[in-house]
Amino acid sequence: MQTTRRTALITGAARRIGACIAETLHQRGCEVFLHYHSSAGAVNELARKLNGLRADSARVLQADLGDPDEVQRLAGQVREHAGGLDLLVNNASQFFPTEVGSTSTSQWDDLMNSNLRGPYFLTQALIAELSLAGGSVVNLLDVHAARPMPGHAVYCMAKAGLQMMTLALARELGPQIRVNGVAPGAILWPEHEGNSVAQQAILDKTVMGRAGQPEDIASAVAYLGLEAPYVTGQVLAVDGGRSLNI
Repeated sequence: MQTTRRTALITGAARRIGACIAETLHQRGCEVFLHYHSSAGAVNELARKLNGLRADSARVLQADLGDPDEVQRLAGQVREHAGGLDLLVNNASQFFPTEVGSTSTSQWDDLMNSNLRGPYFLTQALIAELSLAGGSVVNLLDVHAARPMPGHAVYCMAKAGLQMMTLALARELGPQIRVNGVAPGAILWPEHEGNSVAQQAILDKTVMGRAGQPEDIASAVAYLGLEAPYVTGQVLAVDGGRSLNI
C-alpha cells in the first residue's frame, strides 16, 4: 500500500473493467475520481464502498464525454478538488457492431466520440494538472486496434486512433507526462451476449486457453500508471496471447 497521497481519474468507472480499475487504484492508495455518464446507481454504490474503506477517498463526477463543454466541466471539477492529477485512465468506451454500407452518422459519432475524441480532449484539458503532479495517462485500447474485427470497422478505427494518440501524446507531453496504453483481449463479453460458439472460437485461439479477468487489466493499468517511471509510449497487450493468432 502506498502512503503518499495520489489522485486518479477513471472514466467509465461505474461498472465492469472501469470499476475494477478504480478499486485497484484505491487499494494502491489513490484518491479516485469516479466518472460516469448514466450508471448513477452503480457508481454511487462503488463510491460508498470505497469511502467506507477510507473516508473521503472517492468522488463521483458525471459527464458526457461526447460533449466538449462537459469535458471541460469535468476537467474543472478535478482541478477544483485536487489541483494536480497523478493518473488519468481513459477507460470509457462504447462498443457495438457497424455494417459497412449502412453505418449511420450517429453510430460513427458515438463510437468516435467515446473512444477517441473524448479521451483526446479530456487529456488536453488536464495537461496542467498532470504536469504539476508529474503524472501519467493510461488509455484502454483493444487488440483489434491493430487487427480489425469483422463487423466492427468503426470501433476498430476509433481504437486505432486512440492507439496512435497514445504514441503521439507520449512524444508531445514527455518528459513531464507519461502516456501508455493497455490493450485487452477476451476479458468480459458484452452483457447482451451469452455463451456462444463464436466466443469459444476466440478462446480456442488464445494461447492461455481461457478468458482473462478484469483484475488482469487493472493491475496492468496500475503498473503503467503508478509504477513504471521510465515507461512511456508503450502499448501492453493483456490478451492471453490472443494477438498471436488473430
